[in-house]
Amino acid sequence: MNEHSGHKSGFVALVGRPNVGKSTLLNAILGQKISITSPRPQTTRQRLLGIKTTPRGQAVYVDTPGLHKGAKRAINQYMNRAATSALADVDVIVFVVEGTRWTDEDELVLERIEESRAPVILVVNKVDKVKDKRDLLPHLKTLSEKHDFAEIIPLAAIRGEVAPLEEAVFKYLPEGPPLFPPDQITDKSERFLAAELIREKLMRHLGKEVPYRVAVEIERFHEREDGLLEIDAVIWVERPGQKAIVIGKGGRQLKTIGREAREDMERLFGHKVFLQLWVRVREGWSDDLRALRSLGYRDE
Repeated sequence: MNEHSGHKSGFVALVGRPNVGKSTLLNAILGQKISITSPRPQTTRQRLLGIKTTPRGQAVYVDTPGLHKGAKRAINQYMNRAATSALADVDVIVFVVEGTRWTDEDELVLERIEESRAPVILVVNKVDKVKDKRDLLPHLKTLSEKHDFAEIIPLAAIRGEVAPLEEAVFKYLPEGPPLFPPDQITDKSERFLAAELIREKLMRHLGKEVPYRVAVEIERFHEREDGLLEIDAVIWVERPGQKAIVIGKGGRQLKTIGREAREDMERLFGHKVFLQLWVRVREGWSDDLRALRSLGYRDE
């Protein structure tokens, strides 16, 4: 008898347009924060695996950037490629939409999904924000006519209401041995996660345009013998004016970003952190393929 008989494992793509709550959903499933979130669209720039291991199996969730239209700059084209390529070899697709909204970008995601053979679970997220709940049922019926979805699940990821989705996912996963060690929760390094936590604070604290012209590079990540993590990071911007905005009056903005990022790192890594931040200008990095690759934006 196969020792893994009855044990399930597989890859699950989380896809949707920007800002529908895919990263919040992943964090709720894992019970801890590994994917950064902000109220701004296009917060997620790279694919990230979130590994959920239970006695009955292992679901490997692939958090993807939001598929969006008008992707003119190299960074936006990279994000769209990362999202689309995640659909190629997964066992289940979770298509996330928001409340009673349906946009052209949702339609774009649906078009990409229809090229895949994997079962598609439609998650209608943020139902807690639907003002008139009577609007929800007719909307769900309209959605059900757009595609032959395996299941349609309304939920509020922000409240951690993800058990029905996890049940549905396991239903469609194939039998097989674990794909990763049981204690592993992501495929990304601590350096990557540290950079993302800094970028999250930039997304949350900066004005409308600046966060999209910002990248973070970890120059040094060192654990001392006493357990203290020493982390040096560079925040790259595209223009001197953006540098001034990131630093803020008297350096206050940068101090706030650094403090909040350090507190999140200490929670995630379970160590005290000494974090140093620098802001430097690298003109046009977001539309320069070589610069993107050097900053870690490589096609997988």
